[in-house]
Amino acid sequence: MFQDNPLLAQLKQQLRENLPKKEGVVRASDRGFGFLETDNRESYFIPPMQMKKVMHGDRISAVIRTEKEKEQAEPDALITPFLSRFVGRIKLIKDRLNVVPDHPVLKEMIRARAIKGLDEKQFQEGDWVVARLKRHAMTDGNHAAEISELICRGEDPEAPWWVVLRRHDLARQAPDEEQTWSYHEEGLSREDLTALPFVTIDGASTKDMDDALYAEPAGDGWKLWVAIADPTAYLEPGSPLDLEAAKRAFTVYLPGRNIPMIPRTLSDELCSLKEGEERPVLCCQLDIAADGALGQFRFFAANIRSQGRLIYDEVSDYLELGQSASFTPNEVIAGQLKLLQGITLARQAWRTEHALMFKDRPDYAFELNEAGEVVAIHVEPRRLANRMVEEAMIAANICAGQFLTQTPGYGIFNVHPGFDDEKLGGAMELLALHNAPWHDESINTLPGFCQLRRWLDAQPTPYLDSRIRRFQTYSVMSALPGPHFGLGLPAYATWTSPIRKYGDMVNHRIIKALLAGTQVPPCPEEPLTQTLTDARRLNRLAERDIADWLYVRFLAPAVTSGQVFSAEIIDIVRGGIKVRLQDNGAVAFVPAGQICSDKKRLECSWDDGQVRLDKQPLFELGQQVEVVLKDAIEATRSLVATLAVPVDITTREESVAEMEQELFEAEASAPAASTEPLVDDAP
Repeated sequence: MFQDNPLLAQLKQQLRENLPKKEGVVRASDRGFGFLETDNRESYFIPPMQMKKVMHGDRISAVIRTEKEKEQAEPDALITPFLSRFVGRIKLIKDRLNVVPDHPVLKEMIRARAIKGLDEKQFQEGDWVVARLKRHAMTDGNHAAEISELICRGEDPEAPWWVVLRRHDLARQAPDEEQTWSYHEEGLSREDLTALPFVTIDGASTKDMDDALYAEPAGDGWKLWVAIADPTAYLEPGSPLDLEAAKRAFTVYLPGRNIPMIPRTLSDELCSLKEGEERPVLCCQLDIAADGALGQFRFFAANIRSQGRLIYDEVSDYLELGQSASFTPNEVIAGQLKLLQGITLARQAWRTEHALMFKDRPDYAFELNEAGEVVAIHVEPRRLANRMVEEAMIAANICAGQFLTQTPGYGIFNVHPGFDDEKLGGAMELLALHNAPWHDESINTLPGFCQLRRWLDAQPTPYLDSRIRRFQTYSVMSALPGPHFGLGLPAYATWTSPIRKYGDMVNHRIIKALLAGTQVPPCPEEPLTQTLTDARRLNRLAERDIADWLYVRFLAPAVTSGQVFSAEIIDIVRGGIKVRLQDNGAVAFVPAGQICSDKKRLECSWDDGQVRLDKQPLFELGQQVEVVLKDAIEATRSLVATLAVPVDITTREESVAEMEQELFEAEASAPAASTEPLVDDAP
């Protein structure tokens, strides 16, 4: 008799409206249920039946009901869906297309159809595709997706590269080539420096050589010439290739390959500063005092001819060890290397005292065979030759920052504002708690920040440094000058990699117009600077995603061998700790259950960067530990580890399913990754 009773429906609606509502993000578990996490870190249980309406990562509002004295969230309205465009794999059910998102937590199949023009019969089980969510269960009763692109077959050995590039919507190949290339310059004269013994120093496999150096003694100091390849001599502003370069923003460097920003004929041939070949360059001549301080400088256009194509390791061996088995420089080049070494040591000393130096961290290089399989991972420390090039580029970029700040007052600047304004108070409280000599708002001035960083670097452990970095903001690309706190500099504008960075091309054009006396390009607009900032982040994510995939494949045998790895704790989340293996740079996750079987005794706190057992500190950020790999999960590109030496005798063996669940929950609940660089440390 109550069916379809309008009064009863009205009463139910009134009761529902009187219930409290909360807004937050859905966090799914692998067991069907989930949680609604609000912005102030409240958590409400979502039952399995209600989870069918939403997806992990959806931002929703929910009604909070109390059932048997326990609060539960009932999804009420969708605010922002987690999925829009995504990469997934084909799952065929009775010849019907479904797609499973490629995500460590999302495992549900979504019914799918191909866009018009794509033959649905071409898709096979396991194929990688690009899809877009077209319907959401909260608004349309069920989830549905539209497939727009076949990326590659499931068994394609190059799947890691193709999938990652498409996930981040990055180009898969170089831009199209022009039939002919010619200069496009007006009113710019070039000085002839072809007689000077410029040298390039790069990796053995580098083809896009974009910087060359030449030095002379000058009194107690030096004169340094930094010559940079000039692709703007060939690419006209607003041309199709220039617009494509602006869209790409950067050359994408991935293990085993790169996807250039400009056509390879330019990057690897016409503009590359090859030994013995005359090339147009933009040059900066700068004075460097004996103590490393920068003096006067000037920018000018020139032509040079490199007289030495040198390799990092060979130069480092020659200078550090006194000899190299494969490299014996002639007298002129040997003299150049000694001068560049002197400049480097002086500049490092000056920056250590007056600015900031990045900590030396090794690079990790994947060695791949023709099949794309990892055969070795090489640790590449930052050696003397690398520092020689780096210091020269930083000095030249400082000059560009000063030059563009003065005239015309704009360009493309790398700006790092130091601490996030909303987090500054937390940083000051933390520093006061640890009796730091600086814990007021002065830490967010350039001098105060530099003093604080030097003090943190001098601490006996990296724990406090790791925690303070969480309060810092990220570097951005800006059209207007601003300080780069990470480098300790009042202004920093890169122009030394125009083959690889579109922002550097913009700065070239501004500088060249000022030199030629022609109309200076207008101030870059925000859409461009935002594109550059976003593209830099996407490139880093792509490089990390490829590395994670290759690490899982390469380290799978270590799961059965029981190899012990030295590792550094780089992050602590609710479900465990993340560590970086020192031998190869891989990141692994140690679930809380692998630290101590009684999780009630264990607390993993992201807030203070510690793991506590029975309320006593056990591990902290920056600490060195030894681990053994327990699993290498290619489906999620995850390495799961356990401590090589158990914490207590009650530590038990967890099943793979339990470890995966803890990893998923940790990934779902973790704040923004603290392992991503906060500042741009590339010259």
